[in-house]
Amino acid sequence: TMTIDNDKHIVDVHVRSGVYSSDTIFDYLHGYIATRLFARNACFIMKLDKEYIPDLEEMGRLAFERQTMSTVYSPNNVWVQFQSGHSRFGRMEDWVLYGKPIEQLCIGLPLY
Repeated sequence: TMTIDNDKHIVDVHVRSGVYSSDTIFDYLHGYIATRLFARNACFIMKLDKEYIPDLEEMGRLAFERQTMSTVYSPNNVWVQFQSGHSRFGRMEDWVLYGKPIEQLCIGLPLY
């Protein structure tokens, strides 16, 4: 499921698929994306690159297209591959940088 909050400039994506379940937040206000993988008990954070990630309005349009015309192919699918290095736990300075929604998603988890 996808929830778009235009006022807070946040997109929240929930994938419920057993061991492959995850939550992802696109925080357009702070410019970061965070994905929490439940099977790995970890959080992956990356800078939102507007060259590859659609803007908030486009994200809503793509979600609507996908829902209403599921048989139509869209070339705007976004795929991300994480290459994790060393993990660390978030510090106060990190949460100020990443914003409250990402803090709520990732607090207490190793960050990559």
